[in-house]
Amino acid sequence: MPAYTLVVHLYAKKDCVDKLKEKLQEASQVYSKDKECISWFVMQDHKDPQAFTIVERYEHESSQKYHLENPYWKTFDPYVIPLLERDMDLRRFNELDTSAPVRVEKDEGLWERVAKHQTY
Repeated sequence: MPAYTLVVHLYAKKDCVDKLKEKLQEASQVYSKDKECISWFVMQDHKDPQAFTIVERYEHESSQKYHLENPYWKTFDPYVIPLLERDMDLRRFNELDTSAPVRVEKDEGLWERVAKHQTY
């Protein structure tokens, strides 16, 4: 079954980059252990150090319940929001099921070249 995913973009104030980075690292270490959490990744833009992204993957949309019940959750927004230059941009996604083969491209030669390329 495809996962339920949240993608959050954050933009730190110039003088708050390190504080935000540390809080996000800490949050990832905490939330990655929550029940029904598949992964909780934090990333920093390689060109703009003020830009961060969180990718939270859960087994189901209802799995957020465990995330929101974690006592740590109550510390997150009060700490993070004052560090931000702009509002968080939070988006919710249902991942597409890619477990069954899908072939849009009909060129069999292409698929042979792809298979050869992916043989390690």
